[in-house]
Amino acid sequence: MNFITPAFAQAAGGSPGGTEIIMQMAPFGIILVIMYFLIIRPQQKRAKDTQAMITGIRRGDTVVTTGGIIGKVTKVTDAAEIEVEIAANVRVRILRQMVAEVRSKGEPVKDAAA
Repeated sequence: MNFITPAFAQAAGGSPGGTEIIMQMAPFGIILVIMYFLIIRPQQKRAKDTQAMITGIRRGDTVVTTGGIIGKVTKVTDAAEIEVEIAANVRVRILRQMVAEVRSKGEPVKDAAA
């Protein structure tokens, strides 16, 4: 009696180089590379640009908060907060991280040497 089936006997003689595994894993590698260039890399660039915008806020800038409030920066109090005038004589302190957009830049800082 023969207990070895023909299918089992055929599968046992695979290629010695392991190229089958590489060919099976190649689509996954290609998908990972495509995901990096289409999703991860643009998200990192967007986060870097947003951080640069937030750190570059100065007095006189017109900003839009994440809540939709538009105001003019009157004072940069410390590293985490700014003071924004949202109406005549109405000033609020907000966190820098809550700024969604800087619409117009204020006047540049005057040089001390000039």
